[in-house]
Amino acid sequence: LMSASTASEDVGTKKRIYEQTFRTRDYFVYEPFNGDSLQGWHLNRHQEYEELTPDERGWLWCESLGLWLGTWEGRLRRENAIWLRFYDRDGNLVLLPEEVAEQEQQRAEQEQQRAEQEQQRAEQEQQRAEQEQQRAEQAEAERDQERQQREQAEANLQQLQERLRQLGIDSDTVS
Repeated sequence: LMSASTASEDVGTKKRIYEQTFRTRDYFVYEPFNGDSLQGWHLNRHQEYEELTPDERGWLWCESLGLWLGTWEGRLRRENAIWLRFYDRDGNLVLLPEEVAEQEQQRAEQEQQRAEQEQQRAEQEQQRAEQEQQRAEQAEAERDQERQQREQAEANLQQLQERLRQLGIDSDTVS
């Protein structure tokens, strides 16, 4: 990361040290308050830095990491800014550990919500089944009561017919 006060040193002296002394394969500079300031170099086969050409997004390919280096605008660590970020070969943002943790937490919360919804659905289904069971039991009880009433009416009729016979009255003439 460079600033206006260190820019000439970062792309001059420091760059030469990383190129000639450390033989650092990839060297990048970026001034955080200037989103268009990203520059990069890669050691060629002659062990000299060649400037990297940005793609249409303004990103630079980092051969040694196999990743794109580019800017990303968003909120990170409670601050909205333009950040320097890594992207995979397909252009997908490489998440920071705290972003991965946040995503995992969100997934866990969503999974818990799904589980709670499934639990509620299962409870509702159980209530429906219990209500259906109660309706079936009530219908059975009503059928039993009707059967008992018929049996009682038949018993009453038989008692009445028996009583009429005892009295010498023909039950067919009474109906």
